[in-house]
Amino acid sequence: MEKDVIVVKDLRKQFKSFKREAGFLAAVKSIIKRDYTEKDALKRVSLNVKKGEILGLIGPNGAGKSTLIKILSGVMYPTSGEVKVLDFIPWKDRMKYTKHLGVVFGQKSVLWWDLPAIDSFELNKGVYEIPEKDYNARLKSMIELLDVGEFIKKPVRQLSLGERMRCEIIQALLHNPEIVFLDEPSIGLDIIAKEKMRDFIKDINKKYRTTFIITTHDMGDIEKLCKRITIINHGGIVYDGTIEEVRKKFANRKIIDCKFIDPIIAKGFEMRGCKILRRRKHELAVELDLNKNRLRNVVDRLMKKYGAEIEDMAITDPPIEEIISAIYRR
Repeated sequence: MEKDVIVVKDLRKQFKSFKREAGFLAAVKSIIKRDYTEKDALKRVSLNVKKGEILGLIGPNGAGKSTLIKILSGVMYPTSGEVKVLDFIPWKDRMKYTKHLGVVFGQKSVLWWDLPAIDSFELNKGVYEIPEKDYNARLKSMIELLDVGEFIKKPVRQLSLGERMRCEIIQALLHNPEIVFLDEPSIGLDIIAKEKMRDFIKDINKKYRTTFIITTHDMGDIEKLCKRITIINHGGIVYDGTIEEVRKKFANRKIIDCKFIDPIIAKGFEMRGCKILRRRKHELAVELDLNKNRLRNVVDRLMKKYGAEIEDMAITDPPIEEIISAIYRR
């Protein structure tokens, strides 16, 4: 059984900010007496992550994801609580700890802006004292997997966002870190580039048992890469488990999609708990609320009414992003 490489207990982070009204008089008043507000960005968060996991950390904007990642990576310290990553306290043991860490923040580059990406890779080799043989083998493999050979010799400022993100990922993984934090890794990537990036992450995870924590708003990344997700909202963890479990626990709807052999106008279909999503000559899509009716009852009714004309019937769960949105609202 894999050991826990990240252990978080009762983590809390509070921010204190200065508050004043608009206008000259308010500015003068603030010189004499300042009013402050306090906000908990993280509220008693506890989390364990095992070696080799790919964990999806998701939540709406302002939920506390970035604050948690910054504390875990050692660039911010908490108000209270305990954090151990690879047996290091990130903000105290930062010099030793960062050798085992890779970080990619979508909007913040670690590449030299006016130099080609390949020069940043060479600098990284020296900083982390990567042996020449290992460096060449890893770089060659990463260039092929992420298909960056055409532009790694261009100045970074001339790259598109998607091209730069692929180079950022190489930069973060060249020294073969044990833990990698990826913040919006697929931002700016087209469909093909996203698939290459996902395959690359899975390949590194399988080959080196690298632990990944991925924060993203792209549910495609979550479904393709993560078996486990942690949902954070208003500074607290509201769900921690597998994607399948979240579907079972929170999905109380089914989508029933019927395809007809011949053109048919599917009028007059009404049942308790059912909502018509699409009604065309060759298709009828119904959304069923399982709290109001049983799936079997609706299927029986559809077969009785249109059975002779139904060529195909598909029963699916709602898209995962709809389920996650419902959890946010709760």
